[in-house]
Amino acid sequence: MTTTTAPPASRGTAVAERLRQPSFWVEWASVLGLVVLVAIFTVLDPRFLSSGNIKTMLLASAILTILAVGQSFVILTAGIDLSIASTMTLAAVAFGMAMTSGKGLFLSCIVAVLAGAAVGLVNGFLIAKGGITDFIVTLGALSAASGLALILSDGRPITVISAPLFKLSAGGFGMIPYTFLIALGVAVLAHLVLFSTPFGTHVLATGGSVDAAQATGVRTARIKMAVYLISGVLAGLAAILLVARVGSAEPAANTTFLLNSVAAVVLGGVSLFGGKGSIKGPVFGALLLTALTNGLTLLGVSQFYQPLAVGIVVVGAAFLTRFET
Repeated sequence: MTTTTAPPASRGTAVAERLRQPSFWVEWASVLGLVVLVAIFTVLDPRFLSSGNIKTMLLASAILTILAVGQSFVILTAGIDLSIASTMTLAAVAFGMAMTSGKGLFLSCIVAVLAGAAVGLVNGFLIAKGGITDFIVTLGALSAASGLALILSDGRPITVISAPLFKLSAGGFGMIPYTFLIALGVAVLAHLVLFSTPFGTHVLATGGSVDAAQATGVRTARIKMAVYLISGVLAGLAAILLVARVGSAEPAANTTFLLNSVAAVVLGGVSLFGGKGSIKGPVFGALLLTALTNGLTLLGVSQFYQPLAVGIVVVGAAFLTRFET
């Protein structure tokens, strides 16, 4: 039996047809946007693509990448985690307290991850079993986690001095920091889980239609609990990298991480209605947001204008998703 291949003209027609579909631009918006940004900033300031600046951007993007991956799992089920940045803050404080009490690096890392997991588990339980909307639950968790972090730390930063943590934040392979490699590993694992396991299939099915998923035997309540648990665990991991980067556990929550984690997911083409998306998109979305902020800083643009630029980019990406088919 012989096989035939499509003639070049047919292939060209198929490519042209694909380019005319809005879904293509939604899926690849973050990648194309990153390429355009890199080109513009390189022309405006050649320092943008210097090895030192590339390493700086990758280092800065690691934490956001991990948070965006966690947020992606939640949004793929048509939910949202407004507490992710506060969870990271609480986990950072727990990590700092464990380190300063002499628990050691390994046990302190476990404490941080468990603190994040606890918040995620409570969120998931109240949403899946309690029947409370995700917006209200995670908004309440945002406030509760922030308050608990301030109470535990007495409102003061907890200085963490650790040679391994310093090596983690400062070291790497050439221009590639260790922290970014960790974030990349998380993204690869998340991709495999989402697209190569029954759990990932159930996550997408739950986001597509809860009723349809339940009709096929998917335990949607457990899936929702699981994705918020994943978000909490990854917030705990991000907390460790954050402490390694700044050298202390800051009890004040940084809402920029919350807004940018959602922004990276939107830029990555993940549907806010659930059921559609990828992991690579949010990763490139995190890189795009980091590159945008870094490029504007190099050009001397006031930091007051940077959130405005990010907001415009995100609204543009969200508007594009309206035409997805």
